[in-house]
Amino acid sequence: MQRSALAWRRRGARIGFVPTMGYLHAGHISLVKRARRLVGPKGIVVVSIFVNPAQFAPTEDMARYPRDLARDRQLCREAGTDLLFVPHEKEIYPQGFSTHVVEEKLSQSMEGASRPTHFRGVTTVVLKLFNIVLPEVAVFGAKDFQQAAVVRRMVKDLNVPVKIIIAPTVRERDGLAMSSRNKYLEGDLRAQAVVLSQALARAREAVSNGRAVTSAALRSELRALIERQPAARVDYIEFFDPETLEKVEWVGRDSHMAMAVFIGNTRLIDNVSLAGGTK
Repeated sequence: MQRSALAWRRRGARIGFVPTMGYLHAGHISLVKRARRLVGPKGIVVVSIFVNPAQFAPTEDMARYPRDLARDRQLCREAGTDLLFVPHEKEIYPQGFSTHVVEEKLSQSMEGASRPTHFRGVTTVVLKLFNIVLPEVAVFGAKDFQQAAVVRRMVKDLNVPVKIIIAPTVRERDGLAMSSRNKYLEGDLRAQAVVLSQALARAREAVSNGRAVTSAALRSELRALIERQPAARVDYIEFFDPETLEKVEWVGRDSHMAMAVFIGNTRLIDNVSLAGGTK
């Protein structure tokens, strides 16, 4: 992979990169198409598939994480991917591996608080992939808002020559954000999961008149709304400054909201800019 990337760059081809964990859906494909637009018809679009063990805690669902490489390969081919990079775990983390990348500020809240080892695994594998694929531009989805912020900070702090592009979240017709984990939502769990997008809409509505509301009051209201669904359990709901990710006591249209909610055993995340429109 690295030799190929060096050869492409020597001949002047731009490399656009979309890192994924596979089991691709329309949201991933939108990132691939965005990468193509960014590098042009003569550029190279690389998609990686790697279910990264370093970002899963021992209690999490790595073994259950859905996989279908044949389907992913076909989707990538149809979307115009030039190269699909599918490394093995032992290639990414060889015996004796002991170096990790840790972002120490933006990664501490929300996903970082609920999953303490998660972002160390994300930043380590993303930097490794950047060093292997050598892209000029990498495209991430806005559904993982905090992850995108952490990756951007890592790239800035470590002078990594990659431009990070954040593409909008792709949603189902009923508003549920597309996710590989949606596959787990069997029976009426799928219908209950729509409450996440309903909560986002309610949060936007609460500040639509330009008045600020307290984060405690709005969090309590949204928790009650979500947990009316019998299978729903809130992990966190946070309101914060979209640049610094610092929590805000008063929520207004300049705030951002993110949440993690269990629907049955499936943990879903989503977020929204309260200025209007899901991101």
